[in-house]
Amino acid sequence: MSSHLRSSRYVPAVLVLPLTALTLSGCGGTGSAAAGDDKVVTVYSADGLKGERGNGWYDEQFEAFERETGITVKYVEGGSGEMVQRTEREKSNTQADVLVTLPPFIQQADGKGLLSGYEPEGAAHIPESERPADGHFTPLVDNYFGFIHNTEKLPKPPETWDELLSEKYEGKLQYSTPGVAGDGTALLIKAIHDFGGRKRAMDYLGALQKNNVGPSSSTSKLAPKVDKGELLVANGDVQMNYAQAETMPHLGIFFPAAKKGAKPTTFALPYTAGLVKGGPHTENGKKLLDFLLGERPQREVSSIGGGFTVRDDIEARDDQAEELAALMKGVEVFHPDWEEVAGDLDSYLSGWKRATAGAVRLG
Repeated sequence: MSSHLRSSRYVPAVLVLPLTALTLSGCGGTGSAAAGDDKVVTVYSADGLKGERGNGWYDEQFEAFERETGITVKYVEGGSGEMVQRTEREKSNTQADVLVTLPPFIQQADGKGLLSGYEPEGAAHIPESERPADGHFTPLVDNYFGFIHNTEKLPKPPETWDELLSEKYEGKLQYSTPGVAGDGTALLIKAIHDFGGRKRAMDYLGALQKNNVGPSSSTSKLAPKVDKGELLVANGDVQMNYAQAETMPHLGIFFPAAKKGAKPTTFALPYTAGLVKGGPHTENGKKLLDFLLGERPQREVSSIGGGFTVRDDIEARDDQAEELAALMKGVEVFHPDWEEVAGDLDSYLSGWKRATAGAVRLG
């Protein structure tokens, strides 16, 4: 069962997103300043925080940063894995100053030597367990992995993973590609946790492939398909999908359980930033990170971006923060060992490829 965000009744783990939810829009900070301009900073980021109509969290904060500092933000967006790969390819001629991805890709970038140590102002207010001792990366916006469904054609979302194997989802289900998209990789992590091990998770994903439309490099592109009813179910994350709901009224967020009667599960999937080693405008990158972790931008994470502040000294009290808290009520949150996941990522991905390669692919 689903419930509207602004109603007084909430059903744990399921949410219908209303027209009034905040959207992500086109970023006003995508400047075209030349690479040699000292008044520029280049950000490579996973999708989700930039809006489609210019009023997402990135849009608002980049514009405010530009007004305050005179530094233009040049913005490049893609999947988490894609952004790490691009940064690595450019190592001999580094273009990015700041890299923002979902885990475990920020850990992977650090393991590849792409990040340099910097502890932004405000980082002391982030719990130590959520940032590395060497200060090579810092959470910016907290977030949680989830799924979305079309609330008109599928009013009651599936309660368990097994329900997604039903014939009614054939050609109506899609998830973003693990290893390319952060949320696609997150789907593997949740499956391994919920099924109690890698083999059972990969066996399941192999069976699910008969319903899967096919690969998608970007999770954000799946929501419009769900809203229109082209898909019934897709993967996503709370922050991005909540924010997309202003223009996509038929989106609902849900968290499937491992089995019938079990609690729905999820895990934190924060947008995490690091200073790129050898970036052309390192000092400007530091200034931007300081700014984004400041009190005002962090207080606006929920009201503008639909996410959760990473600072433990800020308690957001806007309507969106209350709705987001209600959404998470009744959901069991587990905690992946991100260093272990990053170290095993290649084997996770190769296992997934083997499991799905022999299955029928519809797309």
